[in-house]
Amino acid sequence: MSNQTDHTKTALILGATGGIGGAVAEGLALRGWRIRALNRNAAEAARRQPEFDWLQGDAMRAEDVLKAAEGADVIVHAVNPPGYRNWAQVVLPMLDNTIAAAKAVGARIVLPGTVYNFGPDVFPNVTEDSAQKPKTRKGAIRVQMERRLKAAAEQGDTPVIIVRAGDFFGGARANSWFSQAMVTPGKLIRSMTYPGKRGLGHQWAYLPDVAETMIRLIEKGDELPTFAVYHMRGHWDGDGRQMVDAVQRVLGHKVKVKAFPWWTVPLAAPFVPFMRELREMSYLWDVPLQMRNDKLLAVLGEEPHTPIDVAIRASLTSIGCLQAA
Repeated sequence: MSNQTDHTKTALILGATGGIGGAVAEGLALRGWRIRALNRNAAEAARRQPEFDWLQGDAMRAEDVLKAAEGADVIVHAVNPPGYRNWAQVVLPMLDNTIAAAKAVGARIVLPGTVYNFGPDVFPNVTEDSAQKPKTRKGAIRVQMERRLKAAAEQGDTPVIIVRAGDFFGGARANSWFSQAMVTPGKLIRSMTYPGKRGLGHQWAYLPDVAETMIRLIEKGDELPTFAVYHMRGHWDGDGRQMVDAVQRVLGHKVKVKAFPWWTVPLAAPFVPFMRELREMSYLWDVPLQMRNDKLLAVLGEEPHTPIDVAIRASLTSIGCLQAA
């Protein structure tokens, strides 16, 4: 690793203004890491989070990423196209820039992974080594991302950590089913919408738990395989009622629960990028998918796990659906 003479380790965070990138950056900073972040509007980002070292630049420009990576021990690749636009055109070039920079400076790459790599052929129990036959365009790109990272790791000079988790919830900056489909940010909750079928299980991941898991793996980096992939169990909602019930417990009263209007999604998809995403990912609500965390437990001893009511209260508060106590 790069900073052997300096006891302060440096992490370059790509996507530090996003949900998972921001959470990992904040967690590493609390542990004494120097946080460097690349942003197209570094001055504005620095006003919001002055404790980070913000560099003006674009993850699509190889020279910007390389310059930002100088002296970094770790590059957290948590950058996504804003608003899901141009996903197919920019995701792989951005990752290639990260791989090139990591190779040049001797840094470890850390990627927040997803379940989109997998198709229903391997449901319901998905392991780290399950066959990846994605059903969607985004899933196919995710498979390509992981293949490129594996190739970089197997060439021997670029260690990689990937953490795959279920549907994110939590944090004010994360786009998620929870904050964009189930409840309305900024409004007190009088009713909820649930995307799944009654009785069908669904896997959730509380974003701060995902970030903490990634950080603990980063801290154990030298003990891990060169290409290290781990699944989180997260919050398993066995019957599709547990998230709803937790919201009602936090609110202190019952609310009306409506079925998600899936029939509207194809109508809105041509005009609303998020609806296109929902349409592609709808299969994840038709079949239960459960990722086991045995491999993660073998390394960490436990999986960071915030109790569901605590996680839901924090999530609702962060998006303005609860009057903060």
